[in-house]
Amino acid sequence: MKKATLVLLALGAVSSASAANYVGGSIGSGLSVHYQNDLTSNSAIRYGLNLDAINFNFNALSVNASVDYLADFAGVGSLGGFTPYYGVGLGAGAGLGSNLGLSVYPHATLGLRYNISAPLSVFVEGNAGAYVRVGSGANTTNVGLGSTARIGLNYRLP
Repeated sequence: MKKATLVLLALGAVSSASAANYVGGSIGSGLSVHYQNDLTSNSAIRYGLNLDAINFNFNALSVNASVDYLADFAGVGSLGGFTPYYGVGLGAGAGLGSNLGLSVYPHATLGLRYNISAPLSVFVEGNAGAYVRVGSGANTTNVGLGSTARIGLNYRLP
């Protein structure tokens, strides 16, 4: 029993040691920051926060967050340093001021990552999915299809 416990503890230490954590940001469909945690060597989960000040007089503010599961395409590997990946995610948002409302955005993601050096990588990605908005004023209630695109930077934490 003691040997089995020690083996499980050792495996847990090895698997958690191999997981990498990243912080980063992106621009495109808004300015966002994110935290990413590797689940395996070719999959990760990313938590993002997007803050958009709408209009130059700041009479509206939108706050959006998303959780995305990302995975490298199996069997493709690196294409000249570029790694293609896909994912699924769920975004949610709230609008304040003249943009009062709530939104939900389930989506699918396609992206391409390039490792610049050991701690730095850049990515470009796009996602598309259905959105549901419930609001008032300029942010009226509606359902439709949406898409976003962005370019970003990841920094691997030590």
